[in-house]
Amino acid sequence: MLRIIVPGIELYDEVREEFTNAEGFVLELEHSLVSLSKWESLYEKPFLSKEKHTDQEVIDYIRAMILNDNYPEEVIERISKENFEQVHAYIDAKMTATWFTENKNEPKSREIITAELIYYWMIKLNIPIEFERWHLNRLFTLIKVFNLKDGKQRKMSRSEILARNREINAQRKSDFGTSG
Repeated sequence: MLRIIVPGIELYDEVREEFTNAEGFVLELEHSLVSLSKWESLYEKPFLSKEKHTDQEVIDYIRAMILNDNYPEEVIERISKENFEQVHAYIDAKMTATWFTENKNEPKSREIITAELIYYWMIKLNIPIEFERWHLNRLFTLIKVFNLKDGKQRKMSRSEILARNREINAQRKSDFGTSG
């Protein structure tokens, strides 16, 4: 869960001819299958596509992510640039210690991922429905672990192992700024 503090602002009441303060507000957000499903029911298109989202679509996704029971609607209009950056960083976060070795020879799936497809994967893999509230990237990692562990394990060829080791070594040289 992400907590963002939406800043307060000073407003002018033209009727009373006085300044008032709108308090800051803490929004609790969750990037989960539930929020994805809410957004997709509103727009009737996949959220997890390569298509760039409009500002309104992003704001509506934030609305779908909100866990607070009651919040003033004008809080959404006061979300700052820093708040948006926090939300984007949270959505992009890995949220797990699990990592995978990617096989560059393996073709990438072109399947369009929607909330219903993810629910299908969960049901097929007997993942409890409560996990729909997990961070979406963490849920994807769990699904991938199921698929890797339950799938047929293919042994890497000698040339694939050597290529992977060269890649790892090059990355480590780059990370640590060494020449060997």
